[in-house]
Amino acid sequence: MREDDADGSDDAGPLYLSREQVRELLDTDTAIASQRAAFTALGEGTAELPGKIMHPSRFDDSVVFAYLARLSAATGAVAKIGSVNPGNAAAGLPTVHAVINALDPVTGQLAAVMDGTAVTTLRTAAASAVAFDALANADSAELGVLGSGTQALAHVRAVARVRELGSVRLWSPDPGRRAHAAQRLAAELGVAVKAVETAEEAVAGLPMVAACTLSSTPVVRGEWLAPGCTVVSVGSFEPSRSEVDAEVVRRAAAVVVDDPETAAEHAGPLVDALRAGRLAQEDLIPLGGVLTGTHPGRGHHDDIVYYNSVGLGIQDAAAAWAVIDAARAKESRR
Repeated sequence: MREDDADGSDDAGPLYLSREQVRELLDTDTAIASQRAAFTALGEGTAELPGKIMHPSRFDDSVVFAYLARLSAATGAVAKIGSVNPGNAAAGLPTVHAVINALDPVTGQLAAVMDGTAVTTLRTAAASAVAFDALANADSAELGVLGSGTQALAHVRAVARVRELGSVRLWSPDPGRRAHAAQRLAAELGVAVKAVETAEEAVAGLPMVAACTLSSTPVVRGEWLAPGCTVVSVGSFEPSRSEVDAEVVRRAAAVVVDDPETAAEHAGPLVDALRAGRLAQEDLIPLGGVLTGTHPGRGHHDDIVYYNSVGLGIQDAAAAWAVIDAARAKESRR
């Protein structure tokens, strides 16, 4: 877990944390708490969040990204660099791979290096759980999921911690993958999880919908949404990707985002709506503002609410320091 300094000093050196160690240290509840802290800090204006870099490759369909953020004076700066590789899904691999560096808040020395793939998966799903908790009706107990990969499974696990799920419907294009995902989640969570044959069947009539794909064309259509539905999309993270159609945005009584400035530049459905004049940037409601009570979220039970997440460095900063704190606490108990 640690590498001692070469000069033999008492400084034990930075933490080096593998994917397995990150998963062990960052349980779902801890991840959710970290994301609540991240968005609350954004809402209060106390976090540091420079603009992120998302660079589509000229060589293939991958996207390289770099995030930098600092959550608080007590936690140092965190930098994440990684790549989105959509073709990995066919090989059964995560589509996002990344590494995270965390710096000491006082000296700036390297405090930790950790697998960023696990952090990204866990913090993304946890942030969606925070959004559902803040935006979905309290009686919401059914979830529709688009996708059957790592992120989709993580979303069901996380939402199950903030809502007592009675059932889940899950769709992805591959019948075998969606059936396997449904069986795995049902066995793990003790919830009725049904693999369905169409995206519409996964969405229609449900109070909560999570889109966890890398689709460049809509998999959620506004005409399918029931009154009171809360839609969360995490795959529309660059202008060329739109998991939801224009009707979802049009029907939404509230359009909530992780950060309005970032969303206006990166979130495909919102970039399109802003460009067409169907939305103004002031219509974008920050999730942190909802959590701190400075912005409205859901107004009425039957409102459709849409949350688009493109991912922020502050999420990684909060999650990474939660991992570091857990690792240090574990070492102190030895």
